[in-house]
Amino acid sequence: MYLNFEFILIAASATVFAGISKGGFGSGAAFASAAILATIIEPGSAIGIMLPLLILMDLGSLRPYWKKWMPRESWILILGSIPGVILGAVLYSNVSADFFRILIGIICLAFVFWQALQKWNIIQKSIRPIRNFYGILLGCFAGFTSFISHAGGPPAAIYLLSKNPTKTEYQATTVIVFWAVNLAKAIPYTFLGLFTLDTLLLDLVLSPFALLGVWIGVKAHYMISEKLFFAFTYILLTLTGLRLIWVAII
Repeated sequence: MYLNFEFILIAASATVFAGISKGGFGSGAAFASAAILATIIEPGSAIGIMLPLLILMDLGSLRPYWKKWMPRESWILILGSIPGVILGAVLYSNVSADFFRILIGIICLAFVFWQALQKWNIIQKSIRPIRNFYGILLGCFAGFTSFISHAGGPPAAIYLLSKNPTKTEYQATTVIVFWAVNLAKAIPYTFLGLFTLDTLLLDLVLSPFALLGVWIGVKAHYMISEKLFFAFTYILLTLTGLRLIWVAII
């Protein structure tokens, strides 16, 4: 069991950070929590610890954003995510921990690069509403990346942002979509042995930090600019992604 000061400090900080992202900033940076934990423990344990906490964060976020989501887009992403979750479960059983470290690291760096393209107006200039068929495909990719690293936010964001939602519509849609996706992931996670008595006890310890993060995130959604929050996020994700890849290849 990982009940030592260093682990609790890192895990609690990562959990609060994920809760803030889930509660107020579209869930896009929530997967940083699993990536951070994967730098100090085995990746399978990291994602196993985080899933119940993410589900708790989803529940805490549902009420403030209830029925503020985009219904059609939500269903498209949820339905598309199911085969992605299945594919993630199949792949998980056949690859090594280092593969997941490298994949999570690449996802971290790719997410930062995608956000940079937006900031430089490369994506916005050409972006058009994405047809629902491609929304299903992006939902599938979101389900897959969510299963292996809780990183379904970027592909879902590509589809949602093309629909020109308001900030709250976007946030509410990510809440309902990933609540459903995370519940679907719980079944194969159980059969794959990613939940143990130790991980569930750790989840109990970290639960208050998860709810604290959500509370801060919901308040921050209406109070502060996203610019400062994501500036720190991008730096953290870049350093985390590089470290994961380095740990895997040395």
